[in-house]
Amino acid sequence: MPPTNTLPMRSTTTTATAILNLLLRHHRTTDQARASAEAFPHQLRRITNFVRGGAPIVFTLPGFPCKSPNPAKVLGRLPDMGERLSLTFLDDLCTEVGRIHPPGARMVICSDGHVFGDLIGVPDQHIDAYADELRVLIRESGLDRLSVFDLRDVLGDLPHDTKRAYVHDHHAPAPDTLRAEIRTDEHALALYRGITRFLFEDSTDRTGTRSALQRACRKRAYGVIQRSRAWGDLIAEHHPDAVRLSIHPQPVGAPKFGIRLLDAPDAWTTPWHSAALRRPDGTWALMPRSGAERLGRLIQRDGRPSHFEGE
Repeated sequence: MPPTNTLPMRSTTTTATAILNLLLRHHRTTDQARASAEAFPHQLRRITNFVRGGAPIVFTLPGFPCKSPNPAKVLGRLPDMGERLSLTFLDDLCTEVGRIHPPGARMVICSDGHVFGDLIGVPDQHIDAYADELRVLIRESGLDRLSVFDLRDVLGDLPHDTKRAYVHDHHAPAPDTLRAEIRTDEHALALYRGITRFLFEDSTDRTGTRSALQRACRKRAYGVIQRSRAWGDLIAEHHPDAVRLSIHPQPVGAPKFGIRLLDAPDAWTTPWHSAALRRPDGTWALMPRSGAERLGRLIQRDGRPSHFEGE
């Protein structure tokens, strides 16, 4: 729990609002209207608690699970320039918070690949390799404000299937509850459709008819959302005071704040479902590998594919 009562209320409120306005520059949402800081009471309250106590602000961000198994989307199984740029952005964001709030901020990357690896068709050893390389990338790049949290921090070296069963049994919402929410809530429906689309696109070893695959992906999408919700509960248990961020679009006023990592053609694109393209003007964008390779040439880094350079 952050310490309390070290700053006057007026200064606390002004500082917390300035920090939230900083986050709003990078808000990932499907809402059309731009909202002010006052429309985010959950985030404002948590930021205020840290500021009032003179403590570093803690952000949690579920994501960075593993690379998509679809070779038309990504360059390989390990983090590349997309992750490097995104992690640097998050570390820089913490630095910017420190200019407003001198105790600074830190970002906990809650890597969730093992939580639903069996549902997305990625082997556990590939997820381990991705997460381990993520830690190496953070350390070697000097991104000192970032850390990685995953199921190993919760359940140690238990078998992956045992960990998944524990997470599901102890924290996942009931299927009927989730189905009712998806039927009645437009944002839950958008998430369900987005995950179904990803699962369909990433089913590179598809067999049977297209309609049968779509039915299977819809069923697995429920499982992915269940596990994601369960993972969110576990994160909240271990980081109860943190400001909760999300890589998925979030509506204005939601308990989680959607954050955009890099420029992308739609609000759902992430570094682990895409490749990075450096445009001729020096700016970066995320897009499927199949699109990026039409616009630029492949660049290697440390003996591995890294990104595309626009021409």
